Amino acid sequence: MFFVDTVDVPGLGNRGYLAGGTAHAVVIDPPRDVDRVLTAAALRGVRISHVLETHVHNDHVSGGRELARITGAVYVVPAAAPVAYDRLPVSDGDRLDIDEGLALRAMATPGHTPHHTSYVLEEAGRAAAVFTGGSLLIGTVGRPDLVEPRLTERLARAQHASAHRLAAELPADTAVLPTHGFGSFCASGPSSPDAGPTTIGEQAAVNAALVKDADTFVAELLSGLDDIPAYYTHMGPLNTVGPAPVDLTPPPVADSEEIAARLAAGEWVVDLRGRVAFAEGHVAGSFNIEAGGQLAAYLAWLIPWGKPVTLLAESPGQLAEAQRELVRVGIDRPAAAATGGPEDWVRAGERPETYRRAAFADLPGLTGLTGLPEADGTGGTDGTVRVLDVRRDSERSSAGHIPGSLHIPLHRLRSRMGEIPTGTTVWVHCAGGMRAAIAASMLAAVGHDVVAIDDSFANAPIPNRC
Repeated sequence: MFFVDTVDVPGLGNRGYLAGGTAHAVVIDPPRDVDRVLTAAALRGVRISHVLETHVHNDHVSGGRELARITGAVYVVPAAAPVAYDRLPVSDGDRLDIDEGLALRAMATPGHTPHHTSYVLEEAGRAAAVFTGGSLLIGTVGRPDLVEPRLTERLARAQHASAHRLAAELPADTAVLPTHGFGSFCASGPSSPDAGPTTIGEQAAVNAALVKDADTFVAELLSGLDDIPAYYTHMGPLNTVGPAPVDLTPPPVADSEEIAARLAAGEWVVDLRGRVAFAEGHVAGSFNIEAGGQLAAYLAWLIPWGKPVTLLAESPGQLAEAQRELVRVGIDRPAAAATGGPEDWVRAGERPETYRRAAFADLPGLTGLTGLPEADGTGGTDGTVRVLDVRRDSERSSAGHIPGSLHIPLHRLRSRMGEIPTGTTVWVHCAGGMRAAIAASMLAAVGHDVVAIDDSFANAPIPNRC
């Protein structure tokens, strides 16, 4: 009998896996904080014999090399992957014996990257599960545009072919265990964050790559690709040279004077508390990115790479979890941190700043949207209220928009601040409230009067909504 344990990384929409038998196990695509994997192996009472990567990751820093060093396991990387360290290179058809009756077979599945490799877990010679990394995901495939723009269409076609190879060569009841696709920006199409177990046979009936011909699939995939998170530029190179060991010890403690000094120096101070608490009181100039959720992805996407960041948390536990999330995307050491609340973080004689929160029903001029300037791309100066939509392009085009609203996706806001009109109240919305809170905090930090719409876009006033 074999087992497969999942190591979830929900903030990045990823999963790693520990799989093995009674004495030995392998790890596929481990997160950077490898202590979680070591704990899982200890609970199973198995020794980790191999650590495998399906590809050189572009969305997170891998813990594979460090895990192999700690455990003495063999580090397995596709032979064609351009890495700068020693590893066991594997090619299509190579087999690794894992435990009695258990083996892994490498299966070339290019598309997400040119060297991408899936691993088939075989029990007594029969395929039981396949670790598909960024190849075949649940309902979709990994995006093909993260390596080189000139390769994108070629890799999209390779994704289609790889998906069909998996479906053709593996039994229908083979479990499909992808790394990406549970909210990951590496997925090329929607995949439920709560997606449960699936099989090759089930995917053959529903996966876009398996139910559409190659030309249709490629055309739709390429037309639906959204912006690539900025921090992805740094992940591949880090994984190519081999990341340093993780340091999760607490950062230096910052008092109110140091927090103010870091803000004055242009550094980022990020408040990890919930958006309701932040709106009710925060340090002037700080940004709000809620702990949990997608903290790592959005902070890494928004912050200029390498800029010092100070974290403000409501508790040591919240701070420690945030550090753990951030090392996964290469933000290794906060410059400083503080815990408590805004009354602890502002200097003597100063008061925390606030801004308003609201629902779509509170938006002035809701009936007919009177008083909202028309969307002319200039920002508008003829109204006292401006609605700012910070959703991504694909969301706005698919779900509609409020007439007259200005559209600047959150990840472009920092570079397009000059388009936000002054002398108006800016009502900021996204699809659910979290990104609106980030944007509202960024606008408030530079002096805008803001209202964060903390509401589902399903409640937005859109004429002729079906």
